[in-house]
Amino acid sequence: MKEPVIVFDHFGFQYFEQSEPTLHDINLVIHKGEKVLIAGPSGSGKSTLGSCINGLNPFAHKGTITGSLKVGGMETKDASLFKLSAVTGTVLQDSDGQFIGLSTGEDIAFALENDLIPQPEMKERVSKIAGLVGMSNFIAQNPHELSGGQKQRVSLAGVMVEDAEVLLFDEPLANLDPKTGRTAIELIDEIADENRAVIIIEHRLEDVLHRPVDRIIVMNDGRIIADDTPDRILASGILPGCGIREPLYLTAVRYAGIPVTEEDRPASLETFRTDLFRSRLQSWYEEHPVRKEKPAGRDMLEIRDISFSYDGKRQVLDQISTVIREGEMMSIVGRNGAGKTTLASVLCGFIKPDKGSVLMYGEDLSKYSISERAGYIGIVMQNPNQMISKTMIFDEVALGLRIRGVPENEVTERVHDVLRVCGLYQFRSWPISALSFGQKKRVTIASILVLNPKILILDEPTAGQDYRHYSEIMEFLKKLNENGQTIILITHDMHLMLEYTERALVMSEGKLVTDQKAYQVLCDRELTERTNLRETSLFDLAEKCGISDPEGFVECFIQYDREVRGNED
Repeated sequence: MKEPVIVFDHFGFQYFEQSEPTLHDINLVIHKGEKVLIAGPSGSGKSTLGSCINGLNPFAHKGTITGSLKVGGMETKDASLFKLSAVTGTVLQDSDGQFIGLSTGEDIAFALENDLIPQPEMKERVSKIAGLVGMSNFIAQNPHELSGGQKQRVSLAGVMVEDAEVLLFDEPLANLDPKTGRTAIELIDEIADENRAVIIIEHRLEDVLHRPVDRIIVMNDGRIIADDTPDRILASGILPGCGIREPLYLTAVRYAGIPVTEEDRPASLETFRTDLFRSRLQSWYEEHPVRKEKPAGRDMLEIRDISFSYDGKRQVLDQISTVIREGEMMSIVGRNGAGKTTLASVLCGFIKPDKGSVLMYGEDLSKYSISERAGYIGIVMQNPNQMISKTMIFDEVALGLRIRGVPENEVTERVHDVLRVCGLYQFRSWPISALSFGQKKRVTIASILVLNPKILILDEPTAGQDYRHYSEIMEFLKKLNENGQTIILITHDMHLMLEYTERALVMSEGKLVTDQKAYQVLCDRELTERTNLRETSLFDLAEKCGISDPEGFVECFIQYDREVRGNED
């Protein structure tokens, strides 16, 4: 075993503004050469743990330390943020927030400039690191103009250039489409070596395990509750109880009543001993026939030949045509920059298309103002803080009605009704600041629902949320949908698309590539490769087990899984 580079000894941390510690009695050793995944639900303390390693706690975020934490042999509470940053390179969730230079080369060189490295040596080191991360041809380019995956590579190069002993990745997949996320995990695996420790903080466990890790550390309520090999952690079944989604292929095996042990090597589908249970999985599939779907509702919204360009040169939307039906919950998916959010902006009237029209029950919506159009189509942004403008919950939900001059007695009645639907009625007199992120999300949904839109659009409704909060939001949206609300979800989350939506629009480079059942999209390798999506591991499991109709197996799983979750409710 290599020398330890991070040593927690009965370590605790409490932010000054909080009444209770966030971390309790942490004992943990991470060695050079190890690649470690830290997982846990929101509020478990995993990000706080990372901030203690890189020195943000307590030097940027003030708080009280108990016990000891040594990083690179330094006692962190006696060091400085500058010294600790030389040992630990951190790649943030939002790459744009990390860029300093006007070009990729300047950004990679930033740490070297601070260290007064001579320019010839600086250029040599920047060139070498840019080559390692595949960015040699982009040295002169503005980093903000790069794709999501390229931005990740530049951020990585910026921390690698100093030969840091620790590389810390805080939710590196949060803003990436599925294929770019997989490429990021491959890149992290490529740069891992015996001279540095790699730490990944992420709740998308199946995506991280696309490449092997040495250990998974599971956190909950500020404590480490498990620290073991991936095979042992996955076999133990501890993850779902901690608000962490286990890989879908493993859930399918458990649904079939098949016990999973460490010896089955379940950490990866490539290593999973499926030969031990192929016939049992086949039998389960045969015992659960797929049932007919409910008939589709009548045509509601027609998107007719929509095209749009921001600069008059590149088409961001290119002749998009489709129909949304009453009572649907459907998804719009595709790579970063495919045109998904731009299409939503056109539907809401924020952007006027260069060509084409949007019709609601045959009526052209272009004659309505943005305010009037909100009564037909409402949108909920990814970050609730970007939508909230009032201090109190009631006032926030009532805002749209008051702007429209609705009488106050009717405002009160409609706001109370929608707060009951959203499970927020008991908080009606609370300040928004007292709510969790997920509750704030519900407030923004309520503020749109109170206007009675015929269609509700949500942009990345579960981004950055753990499985428990993800499930709360999605089950809530599912109930709205069952009560007749038509819902469109813009998402990078293939699990969400598969589990909750029947139909998916797949976009790429401004074009509508396909419009079909969600599970069919994720069973088409050529399509997912072309559009930066990722086929579901359920399909791969079925193929590996020799099931004759892998697509049918995926459909069977989805129906069964919805029944299980429905019974849990």
